[in-house]
Amino acid sequence: MAAAVPGGDATAGAWAQPKGRTQAILKYEHMVAENGFDPQGDSQPLPAERRDSALGLFAEYGVTDRLTLQLKADWQDGEDAFVDYEGRGPIEIGATWQVWRDDRNAVSLYGGYANGGEGRNAGYAPPGVGKHDWEARLSAGRSLGGAASRLGVDQPFVEIQAARRFRDGLPDETRLDATVGGRLGRDWLVLGQAFGGAADGGARWLSLEGSVVRDLDRWSLQVGWRHTVAGRETPIARGPVFALWRRF
Repeated sequence: MAAAVPGGDATAGAWAQPKGRTQAILKYEHMVAENGFDPQGDSQPLPAERRDSALGLFAEYGVTDRLTLQLKADWQDGEDAFVDYEGRGPIEIGATWQVWRDDRNAVSLYGGYANGGEGRNAGYAPPGVGKHDWEARLSAGRSLGGAASRLGVDQPFVEIQAARRFRDGLPDETRLDATVGGRLGRDWLVLGQAFGGAADGGARWLSLEGSVVRDLDRWSLQVGWRHTVAGRETPIARGPVFALWRRF
């Protein structure tokens, strides 16, 4: 999920891209797990260390001030006790419609289609499992003020996204993601994010991520760390996240 900064150049989720504007984010993540959550939610050692690395692209274009087209794709490689894999991850295309927006609030709807690849199409599934997915997502964001601004955080905001993913070859999923953030001065953005979800009758997960973003004119560099903190039938993965943003 890209960061949303109401009133700024970097937008996504609840805040649609302005007409004619493009944002592209190239992201690399390297996740490692020695333990996993069992069906009861308890931590257990994995048979061997699991590693998952991905180089991904997220791009979006504002067709109008209310309609944004989006593309997501990545290339993955990794290994665990049972498999050593490398290949394309899912490719997803979709569109966000800005349902409502004022000076401080925004609501949007997203619909997307994903075609599964040879990599992991779900974090809890073996590589290559899963074919076609459809997703419907509702996002709501609010630009905050008051105490956060008085503490030196500019343009503070919060955003919540709820989604239902309908999957072919994997169980359907319900997802809930949240982001809080704000600017420290003109060139720094701090983000705290939570990514949660549950597959019907199976895996559950909750990962937390903190990151900082440094703006360099139309470029931005993001550095962060992600860690799985709760779940069932899912690895306890942790590792760094690096991203390069470009606005056109």
